[in-house]
Amino acid sequence: MKFINFAVVKFSLFLALGILTAHQFNLSSFFFLKILIPSIAVLGIAWFLARKQLFQSIFFGVFVYLCFFLLGYFDYQLHLPKYRKTDYSHVLGETIQKGKVVDFIQLKIKEVLKPDTYYRKYIAQVNALNGENTSGKLLVSIKKDSLLSFITIDDVLLVSASISEFPLPLNPHQFNYAKYMQTLGVYHQIRVTSSEIINQLGGSKTFRGRAELIRIYIINKLKKTPIKTNVLSIIQALILGQRNDIDKQIYRDYAAAGAIHILAVSGLHVGILYFILLFLFSPLKRILFSKLILSILMILCLWVFAFITGLSPSVVRAVTMFSFFALAKNINRPTNTINTLFLSFFILLIINPFWLFQVGFQLSYLAVFFILWLQPKLYKLYIPKIKIIDKIWSVFTVTIAAQLGIFPLSLYYFHQFPGLFFVTNIVVLPFLGVLLGGGFLIVLLAVINKLPDELATVYNFLIEKLNSFISWVAGQDSFLFQDIHFSSEIVMSSYLLLIALVLLWKKLNYQRMALVLSSFAILIGILIWDKYKFAADQLIIFHKNRQSIIGYKQAENLLLFGSDSTFHYNRDGYRNVFPIKGYRVAQNIENYSEAKLPRIFSYNNKNILIIDSLCVFPKLIEIDIVLLTFSPKVNLERLIDSLDPKIIIADGTNYNSYVSRWQKTCKIKKLPFYHTGSRGAFIIE
Repeated sequence: MKFINFAVVKFSLFLALGILTAHQFNLSSFFFLKILIPSIAVLGIAWFLARKQLFQSIFFGVFVYLCFFLLGYFDYQLHLPKYRKTDYSHVLGETIQKGKVVDFIQLKIKEVLKPDTYYRKYIAQVNALNGENTSGKLLVSIKKDSLLSFITIDDVLLVSASISEFPLPLNPHQFNYAKYMQTLGVYHQIRVTSSEIINQLGGSKTFRGRAELIRIYIINKLKKTPIKTNVLSIIQALILGQRNDIDKQIYRDYAAAGAIHILAVSGLHVGILYFILLFLFSPLKRILFSKLILSILMILCLWVFAFITGLSPSVVRAVTMFSFFALAKNINRPTNTINTLFLSFFILLIINPFWLFQVGFQLSYLAVFFILWLQPKLYKLYIPKIKIIDKIWSVFTVTIAAQLGIFPLSLYYFHQFPGLFFVTNIVVLPFLGVLLGGGFLIVLLAVINKLPDELATVYNFLIEKLNSFISWVAGQDSFLFQDIHFSSEIVMSSYLLLIALVLLWKKLNYQRMALVLSSFAILIGILIWDKYKFAADQLIIFHKNRQSIIGYKQAENLLLFGSDSTFHYNRDGYRNVFPIKGYRVAQNIENYSEAKLPRIFSYNNKNILIIDSLCVFPKLIEIDIVLLTFSPKVNLERLIDSLDPKIIIADGTNYNSYVSRWQKTCKIKKLPFYHTGSRGAFIIE
């Protein structure tokens, strides 16, 4: 590619490396600040000495990259709560140290999240804590109540509630919600009822708040049209970036068909909008003699779309990239899409380094990068002479390039691969422009109350046919590969091999062949090490409410013991029950079987006794571990005197009141007590 500025690429990568280092190794920011300032000084001296040299010295280059690395590290640190003096966490810590309680919290709603069965969820800024001005963000969960007033972005709430940390995962390889929320800059949560909301006011309006009001207004207008409910939910996703109302089954079908990116407003949608605007504004070239004004108009339209859709990382990334592209194109500056991509990457990470750890951000950049880097080479493999075939081939090569780019990371996060993704994209992508253009038109006509019933009927038909096709593709179970084990080490080595293969394909030489062979050897070595890492045997008592599940893992085999009341409760047995599925995939379990939960069994020369609600146990056998399940009415003190166990374990099937009583008894008896509900799954290796 021409005009690639490799300095932009390298600076961006070193910035990202600094952010990753700060995330993994949380050293003092003051320590790195002491390094950053002298480094900048040395860099200035090096530049002064080398400014007249045609070729810069290695010394100069090393300090340049070091400065960008330190910039990334320091930027990440600046966004952490402990380094922001006004963050509410400092006031909270001082309040707890003084033995006081949090009486009042003033919150300003910043984002509306998808609700769950019992709570409406919001991300809010903490304006004040106990009357003291603060900053920082909280997750606010408000219990659903018919008396609850409508709450939206920019509303200010005064609540009386306890601030708590997010619970850590209680089972191995379980989704870490606390870690996920940290990528959003949220470290604590509160749960309140409508009665605990003391006051609710409309706060000063922000751009995002006004955009939310516009989106709500548009949705209310659309609801008054002949657009069907399931079609309306798709329009909200395609045009307004609102996926909360999509039917769960439809969402699962799109995911299984490899078309979930259609429902998430991203670079694909922004790109289509860019070309629509380019077409609509083309007549203005004769009126507006300044290409700069035309570029500014297009950029403003793109950012208005980004605000209305909620400013998700993928949209912000795409709009930023297309803004640079539009500006460079219309002022006749030579540019390259790779440069533009990495420039937007650099700027967005400076603004918010936490975006680097968001799945959508990662997948979006990888997909676009591989499309720009690989698709032109794929397209040249075959040049169709028929226009329609050329379009199909173009869509196919774009899809292949994007899927290759995100394939390893998708397997790592989602552990599944839709085999018919190319069929879905070949059919859907050519018509997505029509659906988006039609969607924009319908929204515009609905807002001005001029939407013809005929147009609404046609759009209903198109979306329903799209959903039917997606449902058909998702129903081909034999082409959906699930429960694929893929560790982070395998991801890194896979990308190393993939990049090496593409480089070799573009230019065949000895160095690149050696890189491919080395990458392949590294991948094989990691696969062997991965097998060895999970070879150890384990006995694990999982934590799950209302179910007792014990797993015995032997190499790649897993035997699950289940309680009578839940055994084989679905057609797959315990195979896909939480938290078994996550454990199976992470531990690379290939063989799986089930058995009824025994009363007594032995593992590693340790006798384990299980006592359930029947409260039956032997008295003339040596017991090492006692597992209490389903809240047995047992005299624990007498049981301990009778069996003399080494430890008492209570799983997630017991009442909390029983657990508290047993814990006190064990404390008196000076016997270890383990509750899976507070300490997580119990593992014996």
